[in-house]
Amino acid sequence: MTETGMIHEQIDTIDALMAHYIAGSLPEPARVLVRSHLEMKPDNRSLVDSLELLAGEALESAGETAIADRDRQLQAIFSSAAPVAAPQAAKRPDNALFPQALRDFVGFEVEDVPWRKRLPGFKEYCLERDGCEVNLMWIRPGRALPAHTHKGMELILILDGAFNDERGRFGPGDISIADETVDHRPVAEKDRPCIAFAVSDGPVKLTGSLRQMIGDLIG
Repeated sequence: MTETGMIHEQIDTIDALMAHYIAGSLPEPARVLVRSHLEMKPDNRSLVDSLELLAGEALESAGETAIADRDRQLQAIFSSAAPVAAPQAAKRPDNALFPQALRDFVGFEVEDVPWRKRLPGFKEYCLERDGCEVNLMWIRPGRALPAHTHKGMELILILDGAFNDERGRFGPGDISIADETVDHRPVAEKDRPCIAFAVSDGPVKLTGSLRQMIGDLIG
């Protein structure tokens, strides 16, 4: 991955993603995605608490070492922004679809998203932050996205509805983690649109047969 990409190590499980979240090695959009996930599934907060406890114990047991360039390091610490508090199990407003962390990040709720149609039955809102491509996605019920793999890392948080692919089902609050080892064809479930928040640090590469690709592109 590039220096402006997600991270310099592979993330292939939720546990690994949470570990990098605790370590502070994720770019801002990915941190927002994880905080939003924890708002939607506060029971998963216990994993983060456990990782924070392990990290604290590791620091306490580490041997003392001299600080290189002590004055510069202290100046950087004192001038840095205050850490963002971890999300608690706060109740979302009854009419809100987006978690608070996501609303604060994009600046609006789902009804105000300035969607742009990309394909029949598929709309996006795109921006770039911290070297990542950030997308809100709306997928028509039953619509299949073209089969593809990734030239980088992609994290998708399901906000409403669900999609299924070769790995299983991803519903509200679930995170899909995909990279160059994942070749998938997400299909939105038929009962309602699938709305998702995606963060990636590389383009997709279309796969599958030409006939299937054309069919999926035209919807």
